[in-house]
Amino acid sequence: TMPSIFSYQSAEVDWCEGNFERSPVIAEYYNTVSEGTAWGTQDLLLGPTRWHQPSFPSSCSPLSTSWCWRLCFLLAGIFSMYFHMTLSYVGQLLDELSILWSLAVAYSFWYPKVYFPRFIKSRKHFFWLSGVTTVISTLLSFIKPVLNAYVLNCIAFHLLYLTWRELKKCKDRRVHRMAAVMVMWWVLAISSWISDRWLCGLWQAINFPYFHSLWHVLIALSLLYLCPLVIYFDVNYEMPSFRPKLGYWPSDSWPIVVPYVALEEPHKQC
Repeated sequence: TMPSIFSYQSAEVDWCEGNFERSPVIAEYYNTVSEGTAWGTQDLLLGPTRWHQPSFPSSCSPLSTSWCWRLCFLLAGIFSMYFHMTLSYVGQLLDELSILWSLAVAYSFWYPKVYFPRFIKSRKHFFWLSGVTTVISTLLSFIKPVLNAYVLNCIAFHLLYLTWRELKKCKDRRVHRMAAVMVMWWVLAISSWISDRWLCGLWQAINFPYFHSLWHVLIALSLLYLCPLVIYFDVNYEMPSFRPKLGYWPSDSWPIVVPYVALEEPHKQC
C-alpha cells in the first residue's frame, strides 16, 4: 500500500541533517528548532514602523495589514516546523504554500502602483491578478513538489530587482545602508541553502550537516531588514504627506539592532 501523505518521511525532499538522531519524534531536530526560533523571533519583531503624530490616519497606515502579515509569518513558521519534524508530504506542501501565500499578501498590499502592468488600473484589480496567479501557482506546486523550493527562492531575485529600482531614485544613505545589509544576509542565507542542497556529502563527511538550520536564521535576518525597506518605499508612494525615516533600535551604534521606520515630519523628496 502507498504510504499516507501524513506519514513521516513521505515528502520528496529531505535535507542534509540526519533524521531522528536526537529525538524519536522529531526527524530533523536542529532544522525544526532553528525554524521555530527564527520565525517566532521575526514575528515578535515585526512591527518596525512607529510614528509620533497622534492624528495619524490608521486607515492609511502602512501597517493597517500588519496583523494579516504577522499571521502569515506565524503560520509559515508553524508549518515549516511541522515539515522538518515529520518530513511528510503534507508538511512539505504546507510549508511551501504558506510561504507562497505570504508572498502573495505582501505583493498584493505593498507592490508599488508604478510597477503595475499597463492593463491593471487599480489596486483592486491587482489584488485579483495576485489572487489568480497564487491559486494557479498553488495548483502547479502539486505537480513536482521537489521543484517548489527552487521556484520560491527565485522570487527573491524579483524583490532584489525592485529594491535596486527604488535605490536608484533615493539618495538617503541610511536606505542604501539598510538595503546593503539586507542583501548581505540574503547572500549568506542562499549560500547556506545551496550548500546544504548540493554539497551535503561534504558537510556530512566533516560532521556539520546544519547549513539548512543556518538558512532559517539568516533568511529571517534578511527579512528583518527587508520589511522596513518595503514600508519605507510604501510610505513614499502612498502617504506623500509624511516623511519616513529609517532607524535602528535601541541605537545605531549597537552591534545587534532592530531596524524600524519612523514617520515624524512632513515629506521631503527622497
